[in-house]
Amino acid sequence: MRLNQATDYAFRAVLYLSRLPAGEVVEAKTIAEDEQIPIRFLLKILRLLSQSGIVESLRGVSGGYKLAKKPKEITIKDVVEAVEGPIEVNRCLIHPAECNKNGTGFCPLHKALFSIRQVLNRELASYDFETLSKS
Repeated sequence: MRLNQATDYAFRAVLYLSRLPAGEVVEAKTIAEDEQIPIRFLLKILRLLSQSGIVESLRGVSGGYKLAKKPKEITIKDVVEAVEGPIEVNRCLIHPAECNKNGTGFCPLHKALFSIRQVLNRELASYDFETLSKS
């Protein structure tokens, strides 16, 4: 499993916003310059983060972006899912009909992958951006 570049940029954008005073609004251009993220790519990422309720977009003269939640309430898992969708390690965990064994009988791999997914989700959810912003 490998997280894509958009997710890495999303981590950096959320971490950037987490380090600002609560409620501070910043332009996407500033985030892009400070974090060395291509602006067009960042705007797409910020849209995803906004749709998932992690970031709030403000329009107008004093517009820009700010966190929609406290950094303590945002986890790495939240950001991954905002950009990449639900965390799955195999397609059979999403849709049993896509099982290579045609969903017949017991599959020891299914049980193992299910357990791995639970551990991965739990670990990703254990890291919040308040803690990360202080590192």
